[in-house]
Amino acid sequence: MEDKSHYQYEYMMQLLDKLAHEMRTIGYVPNTEFVLHSLDEDVKEKMLCNHRERLAIAFGLLNTGPGTRLLIIKNLRLCGDCHEATKLITKIVNAEIVFRDVKRFHHFKNGICSCGDY
Repeated sequence: MEDKSHYQYEYMMQLLDKLAHEMRTIGYVPNTEFVLHSLDEDVKEKMLCNHRERLAIAFGLLNTGPGTRLLIIKNLRLCGDCHEATKLITKIVNAEIVFRDVKRFHHFKNGICSCGDY
């Protein structure tokens, strides 16, 4: 079940929708294999936008100034689609995002990740 209780939830979703549109204009194609349900492709794509790492990115971008490095820590591995999306988001918003997942640090900047796309 999706938790919509955060007071900035609607703003975060609006930002994610805007970023998804901009990512598509530069070639992003959602990889829906990371959604583990038998659903229509458009529903799977929407579910990818609700991954917690994307909500964390939106929250960080809404609540920090331009040029602020975001540090996001996960207790699970970063899914491949969120990895690709984060590379494009850093290119679009000209920001640096650092993820610490269960395996490694990922330093995203200018559309590139330090892990070499593991």
